[in-house]
Amino acid sequence: MEPRFAMFDNEIGAKFTKRFANASLVIHKSPLPASTQELVSLRTSQINGCGWCVDMHTKEAAAAGETAVRLNLVATWRESTVFTEAERAALALAEEGTRLADASHGVSDETWALAREHYDDDQLAALVCLVALVNAANRVAVIVRQKGGSYEPGMFAAVFD
Repeated sequence: MEPRFAMFDNEIGAKFTKRFANASLVIHKSPLPASTQELVSLRTSQINGCGWCVDMHTKEAAAAGETAVRLNLVATWRESTVFTEAERAALALAEEGTRLADASHGVSDETWALAREHYDDDQLAALVCLVALVNAANRVAVIVRQKGGSYEPGMFAAVFD
């Protein structure tokens, strides 16, 4: 299956992508730990079936020193012992924030309280924005059938300079 559309080659798509990258820069530079950002991005992308984003976040996390064991266990984080309590709280919030249509409660009070225990206001704001942004990116990539496998770590580094 080939991609349906090249967002980067379209004027509107390119403008949107640039502004999208600017929004991600706010999160990237936030006090939310970079490893947590990648784990949350990876889990959100797994749930949404976004091959491009799973490829990107797996490779970026590995390039930043994340272990293969932790990357391989993100999908089963509840049944794993390799994540901190703070990471588990972030992953729970990411899952509930991604599966809004699947759960009548949205993000539960219990999950929210757990995240509040581990993250200050700035980190929590970054986490909420990250979940929203990754979900949006997943939808764009899935709609246009942008396939995983070709991403190279650092491909978008210029965006974060």
